[in-house]
Amino acid sequence: MRRTERFPVKGPNSLWQVYKTVSFWKVMKNFIVIQTARYTPFLGMKNWLYRTFLRMKVDRETSFALMVMLDVMFPEKISVGRNCVIGYNTTILTHEYLIDEYRLGDVKIGNEVMIGANSMILPGVIIGDRAIVSAGTVVHKDVPEGSFVGGNPMRVIYTKEEMEKRNQGDGP
Repeated sequence: MRRTERFPVKGPNSLWQVYKTVSFWKVMKNFIVIQTARYTPFLGMKNWLYRTFLRMKVDRETSFALMVMLDVMFPEKISVGRNCVIGYNTTILTHEYLIDEYRLGDVKIGNEVMIGANSMILPGVIIGDRAIVSAGTVVHKDVPEGSFVGGNPMRVIYTKEEMEKRNQGDGP
């Protein structure tokens, strides 16, 4: 189960009430910073923009590929460990606006994690150290440390132990 906090709403769906939950000016600032970073080829500059203006926790040597889309409303709920690769066009969300409620949840990505292109990470998940997320995966639950996951719905393809065996050349 994902770790999200639920906030019920009355009246129209929660997205119609978005500016009761987050400042319009915060969203505008975040949008400009995220769009600038999506197109810049300078990895160090992206990380600086994310840390400085979005208050994200981004450790050293982490690489965000071209077109990565971060949560525009609550990017400060994203933390990414050391020496990670976040693949092309990946989306990382920390909010969900639904009909009767909205939900917020931190996304924690460990150290030396590889996330393939066009993946989507939903709010409230933890991706363990040295995990690999296959391209196009919808990460809707925690990813165990050292495992290889993929698909929609996401499933564990190789456990940490199976990955270690494969990397030694003894695996299938």
